Amino acid sequence: MNADIYAEWMRRQGHQVIRTESSYWYDAGPRVFQAYPYHWTIEPTEAELRNLLLDHNAIALRYSAPINSRHGMVSYHVVCENSHYDLATLSRQAKQNVRRGLEFASFEQISLARFAEEGWRLRQDTLERQGRVGAESEENWRRMCTSAEGLPGFEVWAATHDGKLAATFLAFQCDDVYTLPLEQSATEFLENRVNNAIFYYVTHQAINRHGVSRVFFCLHSLDAPCSVDQFKFRMGYTAKPVRQHVMFHPWLEPFANPLAHTLVSRLLMRNHSNATLAKLEGMLRFSLQGKLPIDKQEWPDCLAEYKTIFLSPQPVFEQGTTQGVNTHA
Repeated sequence: MNADIYAEWMRRQGHQVIRTESSYWYDAGPRVFQAYPYHWTIEPTEAELRNLLLDHNAIALRYSAPINSRHGMVSYHVVCENSHYDLATLSRQAKQNVRRGLEFASFEQISLARFAEEGWRLRQDTLERQGRVGAESEENWRRMCTSAEGLPGFEVWAATHDGKLAATFLAFQCDDVYTLPLEQSATEFLENRVNNAIFYYVTHQAINRHGVSRVFFCLHSLDAPCSVDQFKFRMGYTAKPVRQHVMFHPWLEPFANPLAHTLVSRLLMRNHSNATLAKLEGMLRFSLQGKLPIDKQEWPDCLAEYKTIFLSPQPVFEQGTTQGVNTHA
């Protein structure tokens, strides 16, 4: 699978898709464009970004840049790059949980049709546990699932118990990266460790496939707490340091200031289930942090071991960078 197939999946869902010199972009929100595939790290030129904003009347852009970029908030991608990933690489507790889940459930690939029909219940449970009720709709869920029909590279993995879905993964391979954009599980089966088991099962089979160099799980989220990623780290995934850049339209940039962020944060505290406010708060926070020198930013806890390295007397981020390129890192 390549990025063009991913672009077709986005178009089928009704998204606007744009191709620029460094990347693809889709409308992740009203007039807000996200660069993809998500595992790419890019360094667009200022002219490319400005043209994208002005030509398409965009409100804002979001993309991942290399950690040595001069712009963007210190952030991370959740990935597994361990080609020897197996039970022996996990902690004792993680191994016990995986074994318990493997004994409880069966694992198989299921059709996108079944995923669309039965998976929404699991997705609702997952969003509720993350405190993101209302962030997604069943209509969009079904459209997303059915839009992948007939496109090469897409797979759905499921953990089942007595024929009932306990956990699922939507997956696809793009370039040499096996990507897991959606994982969801039923709350009633969590004590049986189905989450641990399906993470291990899918990651193990993917990382051992010919032509796969790593498994990509997700970006550092705008609106979900960093704690949602702790489970993945316990399952052998790591935080790959990057810089996420949120850029607003030139007319809106003056209003993307600390006062606006404080106001949106207070509104969100009063209405914490408002998905739009949550995304806006995250975009303002990422934008403001990204304008600070790297040593003044709030580093995610999962990057603590990298912080000393990058803030050394001759840090990596002061090295020269190549503009207008896609590193695919």
